[in-house]
Amino acid sequence: MTEPRTITVTTPVRWGDMDALGHVNNTHFFRWFEEARIALFEDIGLQSASPSGVGPILASTTCDFVLPVTWPETVAVTAFIERIGTTSFTMRHVASRISDGAVVGRGIGVVVLVDYDAGRPSPIPAPMRQALERLVHPTGDQPG
Repeated sequence: MTEPRTITVTTPVRWGDMDALGHVNNTHFFRWFEEARIALFEDIGLQSASPSGVGPILASTTCDFVLPVTWPETVAVTAFIERIGTTSFTMRHVASRISDGAVVGRGIGVVVLVDYDAGRPSPIPAPMRQALERLVHPTGDQPG
């Protein structure tokens, strides 16, 4: 059995990402998670920019803010799959500072496949399910 894979993206912290309290504003964590989510979509061949046919909808997202992030810094966000359902899958995100490896945030995103024309959830096709299964990390066996 092969080891589960993860998807990791890095992004620099910009001076303008900080808020009046001198650390990165919380909204940027969700942007970082989005970058990792889109990279994962690309990895599994899921088109995210087409408003017709079948595509993904982010149904839910959360973030636990663990440590502050300040400029200058680079953040790595790792994404992996926790659960695959019939029409949806649950992603986990772990954001870490590159400078010291400290985890700064953890997030969850639930993605539902939707038939845009019918306006209803759509079953995950077998090839996509197989691609997602390579990214599954069981609960308790989470990277980061």
